[in-house]
Amino acid sequence: MPQPPYRKASQVLKDPLFTVTADTLVAVDFGSRTRSRPPGPYRRLFAHPGARAFTVGNLIARLPMGMFSVSAVVMIAGSRGSYALAGAVTATGLAATALVAPWTARLVDRYGQARIAVPATLFAALGSLALLLCVRYDAPAWTLFAAYAATATTPNTGGMSRARWAHLLKGDAESLHTANSFEQAADELCFMLGPVLAAFLCGTFFPEAGTLVGVLLLVTGVLAFAAQRSTQPPPRGGTADANDTNVKSPLRAPGMPSLLTVCLAMGAVFGSTEVVTIAFADAQGHRTAAGAVLALQAAGSCAAGLWFGRLSLSGPAEYRYPWCIAAMTALLTLPLLAASLTGSLLLLSIALLISGMATAPTMITNMALVQRRTPEGRLNEGMTLAVTALLGGIAAGSATGGWTVEHLSPTAGYGVPITAAAAALLISLAATPSGARGTARPAPTARQTTDNPSRHSPPTA
Repeated sequence: MPQPPYRKASQVLKDPLFTVTADTLVAVDFGSRTRSRPPGPYRRLFAHPGARAFTVGNLIARLPMGMFSVSAVVMIAGSRGSYALAGAVTATGLAATALVAPWTARLVDRYGQARIAVPATLFAALGSLALLLCVRYDAPAWTLFAAYAATATTPNTGGMSRARWAHLLKGDAESLHTANSFEQAADELCFMLGPVLAAFLCGTFFPEAGTLVGVLLLVTGVLAFAAQRSTQPPPRGGTADANDTNVKSPLRAPGMPSLLTVCLAMGAVFGSTEVVTIAFADAQGHRTAAGAVLALQAAGSCAAGLWFGRLSLSGPAEYRYPWCIAAMTALLTLPLLAASLTGSLLLLSIALLISGMATAPTMITNMALVQRRTPEGRLNEGMTLAVTALLGGIAAGSATGGWTVEHLSPTAGYGVPITAAAAALLISLAATPSGARGTARPAPTARQTTDNPSRHSPPTA
């Protein structure tokens, strides 16, 4: 009697099983019921070769950016007993960064990320260690200013990561929008976790612990990031040096001055909100909770940034930009209302969480426009100028918010970020028509990071 051919058990499970019950033929399918779904935008993003490796290194290097200033304040104030001295030292470091960072970024563009970022990071690390030793061994006050100013050579790791995405995803505007959204969310996450980690290390172990761990993370992260040569954008090199006179500075590029002015106003929003929130929490008798309250605002921005990266956007980013700033201005009224009408720190926390959700979409669109308007070969410099403007705005906003709190009230201080956001809105509205006409292009390029006419349109080179 012939036997049926032998089949493996896995094949039996794949084929339907037929049986008869009474006069009915029944087919039972034992195949898998799982349905394969197309990968999401972030999975597609990190499927590119080398993307995960350079992102991990960059995140490690970026986390200390939120640690160093807090660690320096705790370390100096604890040793010298003067918050005024600690604030002056950190302000000096901020001013030095504003002057040095664009030059460092220009060298990165010209000679390559690995060649410049590693020695610049090591020099900055020596500055942080020198500050630690000067504080530890009671050196004269002027040495603190000199040591902390040396940390200004720290490269803009976030800008270098965005430059790698622009190089890796050239011509794919949709994926580049997702990448910029991820980078903004990573910024928010690092600046949310950095101060908390620094305060924990300095308070739990010894005052210098935050600086030591920050230096270790910075050097380790930059070395790991620089080791990923396959995703590094090509440097301009010697051939571009000969033509440097023909390459416009990012400061002179059409539309860039207005963008940098908006960045200055946006920085004032962030700086004033931080100072006013600390003062408000202190007035309510919960100063130690101020960090957690500010972390909620950053968490809202981080979540909104990741959500924004999943959207398929259409239309020019120049016209979307004022709407983002308008939403941010409107949502910033919530903390003022919560503080003035209720005086509740809990409700203020919720208001800051909601208002923070407009931050990431605004900054993502801002950085996309900065990338579009930066001349070819100077992308790191252009983005570093934007970060420098933000830092300058943070310093100005902190000073203005502190003055308002001291001379009026913490509640009135929440009017400062609203005013700064309204100023940013007016500047963006004034610049939109000329900026849009001056940057229109027939096809998307690597710098057109948010213009995505259609999800089904093929990318163009």
